[in-house]
Amino acid sequence: MLETPCLVIDPDKLANNIHQMAETLRPYNVKLRPHTKTHKIPRIAKKQLNDGAVGITTAKVSEAEVMAQHGLSNIFIAYPIIGETKIERVQRLNRMTDLTIGVDSLMGAEKLSAMAEADQRPLQVRLEVDTGLKRTGIPYDQAVELAQVIHNLPALRLTGIYTFRGALLQGKPTLDLERAGIEEGNMMASLAKRIREQGVPIRDVSVGSTPTAAHAAKVDGVTEVRPGTYVFYDRMQAQLGVSSLDDCAASVLVTVVSRPSDDRIVIDGGSKTFATDVQPNTPPHHMTGFGHVVGYPDVVFERMTEEHGMLKVTPDHSFQVGDRLRIIPNHICSTVNLHNRIYLEKDHGEYEAWEVSARGHLS
Repeated sequence: MLETPCLVIDPDKLANNIHQMAETLRPYNVKLRPHTKTHKIPRIAKKQLNDGAVGITTAKVSEAEVMAQHGLSNIFIAYPIIGETKIERVQRLNRMTDLTIGVDSLMGAEKLSAMAEADQRPLQVRLEVDTGLKRTGIPYDQAVELAQVIHNLPALRLTGIYTFRGALLQGKPTLDLERAGIEEGNMMASLAKRIREQGVPIRDVSVGSTPTAAHAAKVDGVTEVRPGTYVFYDRMQAQLGVSSLDDCAASVLVTVVSRPSDDRIVIDGGSKTFATDVQPNTPPHHMTGFGHVVGYPDVVFERMTEEHGMLKVTPDHSFQVGDRLRIIPNHICSTVNLHNRIYLEKDHGEYEAWEVSARGHLS
């Protein structure tokens, strides 16, 4: 019997989610480069490649190192690489993989170029563009100028542009994912056209998260999408209408450890088990609580401490100490990073443990 709390995966739903995204994108002339930050597991990345992905995306150098150690060779690190030691690690990866990295500043680009020139091995880079999320990325109206400068640096090969925008429409959170995806795609395709007009022959226009990938892919000029959450889905994606709760391949198995009152049960999973980065009652999701309790839609996972989860119930619920529940977390990506392994359900109540190999690889 599994010890709780633990992260359990339905392998049929996992396989179906991987396949359905590939099939959805197949009619369009775009490449699928899934983001592995969601699962952090090379075996799942290989399943994605076997179902049509051209390569993978990571957020950090250390994630890319793990994936490369397990034989994945076409990698895009979608993050600015800053600092000499990280650049040295990137250079080592560049010798063993088909590597592309993100850049969003002149200072970062110049340092990359100087070290790559000394190494006598050019680096492929993509320019990150801020299209409204106000995270990393050169401001949209400055991208053409910076692209020209990077193109002229001696040891960098500017292959394209990319963005992460999420579910934004005209700068605001939205549930209109089709318009959001098309707007994102049009912004980047238009920018790529203006960069090419200035003599910079970029190839890649990379966009699209799980909510918007299928819609952004319809835009002429988009060449690649990078969804991640779709392998498992989560409550947030179900709330956005991207999936149903039944599509969610991952759930956290927990045990009721206390029922101190008629209206409250306590489970053995708290903030060290469930992600807390997607808060309840925030736009555009407006979810109640920190997760969906499978089979009990009226139960509210209302608060957590480190080791305890407090669920609001009604007196007519017959929960007892020792009962086991499954909870679909609000955000699966950050939840996975809290677990050393996942457990794939097998026949006859058996499970297969897979290591989350890139868990905690933050540098």
